[in-house]
Amino acid sequence: MDQPAKLLDYRSRREHLLIGLMSGTSLDGVDAALVAIRTNEHGEIENASLREFFYMPYSDELREWVMSLCSVESARVDRLTAVHFGLSEWYAYAVQQLMDKAGVNAEDVDAVCMHGQTIWHIAGRAPFPGPTGMTEVRASLQIGELSTLAERTGIPVVGNFRARDLAADGEGAPLVPYADYILFRHPEKGRLLQNIGGIANVTVLPAGVGIENVIAFDTGPGNMIMDQIVQIVTDGRLRYDEGGRMAASGTVSQQLLERLLQDPYYRAKPPKSTGREVYGLSFAQELATEGGKLGISGADLVATATALTATSIAQAYLQFVIPTTKVEEVIVSGGGAHNQTLLRMLQSQLPAELTVMTTQQFGMPDDAKEAVAFAILGHETLMGRPSNVPSVTGAKRAVPLGNICF
Repeated sequence: MDQPAKLLDYRSRREHLLIGLMSGTSLDGVDAALVAIRTNEHGEIENASLREFFYMPYSDELREWVMSLCSVESARVDRLTAVHFGLSEWYAYAVQQLMDKAGVNAEDVDAVCMHGQTIWHIAGRAPFPGPTGMTEVRASLQIGELSTLAERTGIPVVGNFRARDLAADGEGAPLVPYADYILFRHPEKGRLLQNIGGIANVTVLPAGVGIENVIAFDTGPGNMIMDQIVQIVTDGRLRYDEGGRMAASGTVSQQLLERLLQDPYYRAKPPKSTGREVYGLSFAQELATEGGKLGISGADLVATATALTATSIAQAYLQFVIPTTKVEEVIVSGGGAHNQTLLRMLQSQLPAELTVMTTQQFGMPDDAKEAVAFAILGHETLMGRPSNVPSVTGAKRAVPLGNICF
């Protein structure tokens, strides 16, 4: 079957099976989700459900290689090229493990929908020498070669999702709000879908909202700074604060926290996005140095980094959401959903009527939501339907996202 025929066949069916792959800015590993999607007679998503989930952690060596690419001081073009192709070998392995776990074959899967690994994200515009003189461009780089993944798995691959929104003059992020709308909108309850990965981002879903009125934005750092501080204060023995136990044993330095909260990003109005290029290793090292000057302990430093994430999220709600939107539930996903200290800090800073929950309470593993989201985005690409949200990214129009590699 040729490529146009494959697309026509896909669009003519109402039952679809896809795999979503997510490897986030935490650089912890690959989330792989097998997702069943049913559409109505108009081709619109009627139901999307998680069939199986598999997580594969990165090795320490791979994590170090990828981390080195996220810094202008250490990035090397030869390593970037190797990792771009090599990551897809990891993705292919994760896909096979997921299919084995679910008891399905490559022939059963319509497509693999791959986010790729973000290396650098330019919020706003970057100067660039254009064909008629200096200009500005929007840019974001997610690596992982689609052709390698398609060749290894024998399954069509959809990827490079952010580029088309950037081309339409959007921020290219966040993209998950479209899936949040499909999965979690409610006719009577206002909800905040808070993902806490390396970066934290929120999707605002007022009761009965239409897709054209959804807003979302990056609230700031998620697990990224916490994880790096844990690695610094433990000399690399630990990679993250499991369950938030280290933070719970420490005391927040209010002096340092107040200084951190002066960051103008937190006061900037949405749409906005950020990433490791802002809150990366150098940020964490500067934070550790400041903590040393103040004489605070390692546990206190982890507690303060945890409070920064919780407070920046809460303040984002209080500044940009709650004054205009009635919401009843905060539904947390991502690695941060496992950090009980972080969740307690967040709940303590919110109005009592706003309940903090996790996606696990809705039958979806906390780590699976973003992988499920990219399966949904990939499905819409195959259907030829837009899946960016201009009210979120600032794009001039809604556009189909991603490239397809058969």
